[in-house]
Amino acid sequence: MKRRPLTDDRQMLIEPCLPGGRFRPHPERLREQFEGVIWRFRSSAQRREMPSGFGPWPTV
Repeated sequence: MKRRPLTDDRQMLIEPCLPGGRFRPHPERLREQFEGVIWRFRSSAQRREMPSGFGPWPTV
């Protein structure tokens, strides 16, 4: 996957709104999962059709 849906600037804007806590996922992994959600809504595809670059489909 070459193109990222979020720029670094946009990621910094939404970072405080994403879930956190003691067991928060690694920030890069969280970004991949959030970008997978964006991909799914833009493509209207099923979760199982998600590219592997976003991580396992059940976790996105």
